[in-house]
Amino acid sequence: MTRPYTGRVAPELRRPIGAAASGQSSVGEPGTARIAVDLLGGDHAPAVVVDGALRACQADPALHLLLVGPLEAAGEVLGALPPDDRARISTLPIAPGDRVESWVESGVRSAVLAVAQGAADAVLSAGNTGATVTSAALGLGRCPGVRRPPLAAVLPTTAGRLVLLDVGSSIDPDEETVVTHARLGSAYASVVHGVAEPRVGLLTIGTERGKGDRLRRALPALLARADLPSGGRYVGLVEGSDVVTGTVADVVVTDGFTGNVLLKGLETAYAELGPPHRENPPRAALLLGVEGTVVVCHGAASGPDLAAGIAFAAQLHRQAAVAVMAEMIETQRGVP
Repeated sequence: MTRPYTGRVAPELRRPIGAAASGQSSVGEPGTARIAVDLLGGDHAPAVVVDGALRACQADPALHLLLVGPLEAAGEVLGALPPDDRARISTLPIAPGDRVESWVESGVRSAVLAVAQGAADAVLSAGNTGATVTSAALGLGRCPGVRRPPLAAVLPTTAGRLVLLDVGSSIDPDEETVVTHARLGSAYASVVHGVAEPRVGLLTIGTERGKGDRLRRALPALLARADLPSGGRYVGLVEGSDVVTGTVADVVVTDGFTGNVLLKGLETAYAELGPPHRENPPRAALLLGVEGTVVVCHGAASGPDLAAGIAFAAQLHRQAAVAVMAEMIETQRGVP
């Protein structure tokens, strides 16, 4: 007998992407977004998450939050809001366990299950990346053809914006995984950022043929043959400087180790020196390739960062972005 995974939702009980939950009435007027917020996720949780939740509520009157975590922390949000706004907040208590790690991880698992069961539309967490990715893959399910869901971040560039993936989920991917990530990144750039015919590049240490490790040497031929959604096309090798300028590619794929190092280095540089573009995208990554909307912030995220992440999750839900991307990729793969 197969041993069940803790927190897994059986496939027959999961909602199809973008569908309403069976027996679940919508909350509020059209345009409402219900975001499950992991109060226990982050280096400075729950205080900084409470700050972010308050900022997000005050900025968006159509936002509803499901606060997952200690009742005391949720009470701080309720106590700081005007009485008329408190109806937009609901809670899902998480009691302390024997170990801090299991207590913290239970928060993101419960938030993901709230989406799987129709109590929320999206998840926001600044907790452990591995726990978040695993919870999402088991609780929501992976999209067809996706073995290792990637985290996609959007970086400001001198030319505008650039999608970078993976930034921390798949540390040591194989060739097939990176090609799948290229398809997901192309769909993301098209659906969420309106990029027509996204240019997809492969991050390596030089643009000369044969540069890089075994993975990078094998990938160019595979990416050149790959059918990318929305007319996306592989434009070749790119370097770190091309990520900053944004003039060569709209989407850059790499392994999660390199992507995470690059992301944190650039974000720190931009925080100290200023970004290359006036409009700064939210410092949050979207987990692609799962059947639901899951937004991940840095563990060291500030209150404004978390508020921006919540707003980003709400935007994605209102755009039905995950459902549109899934349909686009299925059509590209020839699945009716």
